[in-house]
Amino acid sequence: MRQIPVDTSAAMVMVAQPPTPKIANRQTGEVATDRETGATLMTVDVMFAMDGNAEILNLTVPQSGISGELAMGTPVALTGVVARPWENEFNGQKRHGISFRAVAVTSLVAAKAA
Repeated sequence: MRQIPVDTSAAMVMVAQPPTPKIANRQTGEVATDRETGATLMTVDVMFAMDGNAEILNLTVPQSGISGELAMGTPVALTGVVARPWENEFNGQKRHGISFRAVAVTSLVAAKAA
């Protein structure tokens, strides 16, 4: 699958919604895991602001990649962000979009305090 690296070095990024477990199956409540490592996956919404524009990105991150207190409004650093285009068909309707995945989301508040 095609992956596009995302440069976040010039952006201001802060938590919009704290991390929650990523759900693989809404009917059963099964939590998603990484296919290669088996790690539990989390989702965290971040506000990504750059050049006067802001977007809310929904990131998928392994649970081990989340560090520090990630409460709403916390400034964070993103490591290893990639964008993946996706497309699927359900009941005859095609849907498409871009998903975002990061290796780590790190609180900058914890880094400043240390």
